[in-house]
Amino acid sequence: MDKGTTLQEDVAKGAYKQSLKTLLPYGMLATKKWLAEQGLSAHALDNAVKTDTLLLLATGVYSQYSRSVSWEGVVASMQRMERREGEQLPPVVVGGLSALSLSGLSQYLSLGNTPHIHLYAAGKLPTWLARLSLPVEFKGHSTSKLWPESLSKDKAFVKEYVWEAELPPVYFSCPEKAILEVLTDLPENVSFEHADELMQGLVNLSPRKLDTLLTACKSVKAKRLFFWLAKRQAYPWFSKLQVKDYDLGSGKRVVAKGGKLDAEYLITVPSHMASVSEG
Repeated sequence: MDKGTTLQEDVAKGAYKQSLKTLLPYGMLATKKWLAEQGLSAHALDNAVKTDTLLLLATGVYSQYSRSVSWEGVVASMQRMERREGEQLPPVVVGGLSALSLSGLSQYLSLGNTPHIHLYAAGKLPTWLARLSLPVEFKGHSTSKLWPESLSKDKAFVKEYVWEAELPPVYFSCPEKAILEVLTDLPENVSFEHADELMQGLVNLSPRKLDTLLTACKSVKAKRLFFWLAKRQAYPWFSKLQVKDYDLGSGKRVVAKGGKLDAEYLITVPSHMASVSEG
């Protein structure tokens, strides 16, 4: 009888560990709330921590004990948990400078010792992100004044980064979308010179994707800056875009304080770059 009970307990324990490995593969993390939604009880979680099956990374956040979690694992896990049922994409993606870096189009390193991972979402990022101890810093950017909700849900403008086989990918903005995301941060967090360098590397953008993005984009500043920077490079894709087809707003915009007004796009730009643009 006792042996039978022990055997049943062993079978149950084995099944539990197997289900835990399926829910929380090595390299991924999950919140207590999400694990509970998948059917794991608070008692089972406590036992898993006590038996070193799970590691408590921060209050209410767990991972498999035998492996550390990378920033890719954190983002892939967050995207998996935040993704709503029936939707193709999570509400938060890697974007801007980080997305260009994943596409091999930016060698940008954050100033200081801590690399930044730029995340774009209509809402706020989960609070548990800030509680994790990682050698990177996650920077949240709101897309509410940049993209309509329909575009944020369109898979045509998102790529998948397979950071480890058999684990969920990291979703990130395609280059056409990422450069517009970067330009919303200019000049406060990204310099004109850096944006110009990034544009120099964007040789093979898709005019079709750009057309849809520029039509949907809600940031007049980003669109004007995009056309001003793109004109400087004059890549073949630029000639396929007609400025008059897009809403660039009205009036002059001060972007570079103390800069020179660009007569075509009505934005102020650094004086040392204006002459090249108009030459």
